[in-house]
Amino acid sequence: MRSPQQSSLSFALLLCLLSMPPVVLPADAAAQVSAPSAESGVSDQQEREKAVALFGQGKRLEALPLLEELVQKNPRDGELLADLGASLIEHAATLADQDAAAKERFRAKDLVEKAWASGNASPLVENLRQLLRDLGAKGAITFSDNPAVDRVMNAGEAAFAQRDFDAALTAYAKALELEPTNYSATLFTANTYDRKRDLARAGEWYERAMRLDPDIETAFRYDADMLARQGDMARARSMLIHAAVAEPYNKIVWREIRAWALINHTAFKLVYLPIPPAAKDGSIQTADPASRQPPQVLSAWRAYHSVIADWREGSKFAKQFPQDAEYRHSLAEESEALTAAARVLQTLKQDDKSAELVTGDTVAGLLLKLYEADLIDPYVLFSLGDDGIARDYTAYRAANRSKLEAYMDRFVMPPAPAGK
Repeated sequence: MRSPQQSSLSFALLLCLLSMPPVVLPADAAAQVSAPSAESGVSDQQEREKAVALFGQGKRLEALPLLEELVQKNPRDGELLADLGASLIEHAATLADQDAAAKERFRAKDLVEKAWASGNASPLVENLRQLLRDLGAKGAITFSDNPAVDRVMNAGEAAFAQRDFDAALTAYAKALELEPTNYSATLFTANTYDRKRDLARAGEWYERAMRLDPDIETAFRYDADMLARQGDMARARSMLIHAAVAEPYNKIVWREIRAWALINHTAFKLVYLPIPPAAKDGSIQTADPASRQPPQVLSAWRAYHSVIADWREGSKFAKQFPQDAEYRHSLAEESEALTAAARVLQTLKQDDKSAELVTGDTVAGLLLKLYEADLIDPYVLFSLGDDGIARDYTAYRAANRSKLEAYMDRFVMPPAPAGK
């Protein structure tokens, strides 16, 4: 789920994505991302290493001609295909002829899809595939409805691609004179200082972008990346929590969280409550006899399904959402049902004879913890966020951002390593 503003920004922010240094994964994880194809001949190995090194250093335009030659010889090398696609996107920013630039972007999209088909499922490829879906029929990138702002932003992107960072900063400053609330200009200024290794100014500008629109994840994520490169894993973790709260349904955020976890040799938690389904007669169905829960715990799931039935088969949805012509899954429905189950479990927990049955059951125990922490709503929004529930997120975030952050902190994100 993305706001209309983020939808219009997403492909423009692709250029900023490409400017970020690659995430350095542990050796075992990096080996799973991609590998040279068997077609890479020994005679080409040095050229390949040179091209990949230039790309990794952010020198995409210098790597471009080498990558073109190597891909012709190795058309199924997933890493080279992805690097060439990313380099073409950056080169497109330098072209004054917008039709020629569009052709390069469409070609880049095709190369990224080929990289994916070849087995390259790296974060770069996944992110590029996601963002390139927003490439319109004309293949153009728009930064503002104001043509004057758009012109100076394109000039800034051309300068940035050519590594003329001072000229890029001048262009972004001009854009902000014309349109002080332009998120892209603010973010790109931060990212340019980041590339210049002026980390203090980069941090200040990332914070400006966060304040400008805290419901866009990008500035939080880029700041997290910069902090992680400095070894400040605790602050990077905090920024990633903010990014997830800004846009929980944006997969790029979760790829970055996964990368942070891999770097720190840990993993984020996939929080999910597999509640047993109910049969037509109201009985609770378990997967197999060995997994059957005691009757006391099953009573909680009966309470859950009773509420769900009231919402889906009764009149509760129509009363709660009179503006909706037809039923949809909602935060209100799921939260009420889970709360009903949790209250049953809480009562059981207070009974000495049943307490161990509740705390010893993985699903029941987790639900009770969420209930006691008053974090069932965030769980529903993050873990059960289908199209229906996602419609409730924006309004909930506006009034309950701290709850969403507390949920990420306590139940999803692993702690930062000591001293980091």
